[in-house]
Amino acid sequence: MKISVSSKGPAEYTGDMIIFFVRQPEKGQPVCPVPGVAQAVAQASLAGDFLGREGQTLLFYPAAGTDKQLGARRAMVVGLGKDTVSRETLRKAGGTASCATMKTKATKLLAVLPEEIGLDIADVAESLGEGLILGAYRFRKHQHDADPDEAPGVITEITFFTSKGGEARQGLGRARVAAEAAWVARDMANEPANYWTPSNFAHFGRTLAKDDGLKCTVLGKADMIKHGLNGLLAVSQGSMVEPTMTVLEYRCGVKKAPTLLLVGKGLTFDSGGISLKPSLGMEEMKYDMCGGAAVMAVMQGVGREKPKGVNVVGIVPATENMPGSGAVKPGDVITMHNGKSVEVVNTDAEGRLILADALSYGVATFKPDAVVDIATLTGAVIVALGHHRTGLLANDDALAAKLLAAADEAGEPAWRLPMAPEYRKQLQSQVADLKNVDNKREAGTILGAAFLKEFVDNTPWVHLDIAGTAWNYTEKSYVPKGPSAVGVRTLLSLIRSY
Repeated sequence: MKISVSSKGPAEYTGDMIIFFVRQPEKGQPVCPVPGVAQAVAQASLAGDFLGREGQTLLFYPAAGTDKQLGARRAMVVGLGKDTVSRETLRKAGGTASCATMKTKATKLLAVLPEEIGLDIADVAESLGEGLILGAYRFRKHQHDADPDEAPGVITEITFFTSKGGEARQGLGRARVAAEAAWVARDMANEPANYWTPSNFAHFGRTLAKDDGLKCTVLGKADMIKHGLNGLLAVSQGSMVEPTMTVLEYRCGVKKAPTLLLVGKGLTFDSGGISLKPSLGMEEMKYDMCGGAAVMAVMQGVGREKPKGVNVVGIVPATENMPGSGAVKPGDVITMHNGKSVEVVNTDAEGRLILADALSYGVATFKPDAVVDIATLTGAVIVALGHHRTGLLANDDALAAKLLAAADEAGEPAWRLPMAPEYRKQLQSQVADLKNVDNKREAGTILGAAFLKEFVDNTPWVHLDIAGTAWNYTEKSYVPKGPSAVGVRTLLSLIRSY
């Protein structure tokens, strides 16, 4: 997709669609500075069809030669509502504009940035840009016989017009990095498990390192044996697909700069292992690698933006969890990377086993100042929070506050759950240092985090459980059905503010 900022206004634009964004007034009709558009808005308003409400759209076709202030065949007006316009309002408006555009044959559009809405133009460009780009996402790679009359359109070019081009370019640059990273994460998650395997994470990491100046290290099975990554090895035992652990490093070049470690769960398919999942809905378990996809996508964004004040390390432990003849069994005991023994009570609580090894390895190897892991870890978080909030647990209040603020700014809200010593007691095992799950099925999300806490030492750490938000997320105009790429823009926001 071609994205740019232009000084040429609506009268000079000769693409397919011009889009305006207007507020809903307390009384009267929405105001638009272009006479031809204002007339169409007035007529629609009098008919009661368009009042500028949030999410409303008005599509019309200016008669050729009758309005010299519009150079395109189509014009669209999108409502922003009457409440205070926020970044999220603009994201939704951008997504609404993209979705409506793709119902037409338009492929090239001009978005006229609203300038008098109480936000800096850089924030307006960033938020609208994110919404427009994210809303234009579709995954059609494996569809070859789609009906051309029913298939949605494709946006190939977005131009932004404003009188404040310099500021807008800065915001748009940030929008493009974040939105394209989210596209990458969605692409990974949308791939079937036979198309996206642990080796694909490794290949993507190596390509990213080459293209964006990162360092990539891929640990294979022999390396895992050498380093004692027995949790990851145990989960992979039932699969014929080899596990990988991909490590990406970004160094800002500043002495004594803090290091942030990101770890993402990369279960490319989760059958549950011997503790087999029900067959209904099991096809969605290709999404169990959404945390790993988020970390990879964030590292792409980091490689392109090159933040100056923080080093960032991303680790993605990746495997399948299958019930093959060599699969780990309920009751087996594993000695993890940090030396702690774990009784495997349920093989479907496998994500914490591979994350624990990656966290322990990352903390020991890179001595980070802070750690964030992101994973589709527990169905229990859906029971607690539905599909509207990511579950957040932490051992450090300051880092938790930073993540909550970053999540709010990204429009990906999280909710902090408690994690006290009494929860750790539920993981006591009679045969090992701890067990991977408590069969009482109480406080499942908290227990998952309590388990992971055992592998980060005293490093400030936050755990993001995205099982409820990685797909089937709250319906938004800029989030299509399927994987949402939640966490990507949250973590980029955290890194930008570090």
